[in-house]
Amino acid sequence: MLVLVTGCGGFLGRHVTAQLLARGNRVRGLARGAYPAVSALGVDLRRGDITDPTGIANACRGVDAVIHCAAIAGVWGPWERYHSINTVGTQNVIEACRRHAVPILVHCSSPSVTFDGSDQSGVDESVPYPAHYLCHYSHTKAVAEQAVLAAHRTGTLHTAALRPHLIWGGDDPHLFPRLVARARSGRLRIVGDGDNRIDTVHVENAAAAHLNALDHLTQPDPVGGGRAFFITQDEPVRCWDWIAEVLRIADVPPPKRRISLATAWRIGATLETLYRLAGIRQEPPMTRFLAAQLARDHYFDISAAKQVLGYRPSLSTAEGLSRLRADWNASPA
Repeated sequence: MLVLVTGCGGFLGRHVTAQLLARGNRVRGLARGAYPAVSALGVDLRRGDITDPTGIANACRGVDAVIHCAAIAGVWGPWERYHSINTVGTQNVIEACRRHAVPILVHCSSPSVTFDGSDQSGVDESVPYPAHYLCHYSHTKAVAEQAVLAAHRTGTLHTAALRPHLIWGGDDPHLFPRLVARARSGRLRIVGDGDNRIDTVHVENAAAAHLNALDHLTQPDPVGGGRAFFITQDEPVRCWDWIAEVLRIADVPPPKRRISLATAWRIGATLETLYRLAGIRQEPPMTRFLAAQLARDHYFDISAAKQVLGYRPSLSTAEGLSRLRADWNASPA
């Protein structure tokens, strides 16, 4: 099987690519930049952008499946940027699959597509999309996810969307570095009462879930076709205990100072308004989305992923943190 991985040079995309190759699949990668390490693995790396319909169509020619990981994340920035990549880019991927009769499309979505700022305590995929979103990332990913699910046609194009939550690992270039930098500078505060529970997922488990979905969609009439699935460690943790453990591994003192959710929300709303009026592109130090994510529950029931896709997190949180400690201890100071 020849599988196209969009965003193959990104954090998740690299792991999806490595796992596909490890089990004997051939991989074609699509990325905007040059990734010599990815090419060295034997990947047919194509330089391109999902916002270019011709480029993604050419990349899809002759492949047996697409795992779509390319996206732009973040909680701040102009609508047009998020929409062009997350929404229009995904629509281009769908059209390219149709054009070249690619029968399988696995889409990497996000649990934030159902987040409206309130607690999500053990919810499953029946939770609806909210009427209003707190950031453009969530909104544009939700529209993209719905397009992917609507594109499912039994026997023609089998689709599914995965919602991996807070992906992390030793080579994480996003979540952990930002968290550590914020704590080290003294700008990290415990938001809320500190008892909120969250889900996370190690990148190896997140990547494996995409392969589970790929395999499931090869069936003639997959019951998971046209459906979304939450993907986690299946081990909800107290948010601030988990953050404290990560910071201790990085040899950074965990935060002790607190701020209420109401105060953080007001600060976030004010800063969003000021930054928008001033045309500041840099992300504000606090937003309403960030305040809610740091203070609210967001953990999920992944029974559907386990029962339908056969997903099982093979790497526990404790083992993942142990590996993280070893990786960071081995890194140059």
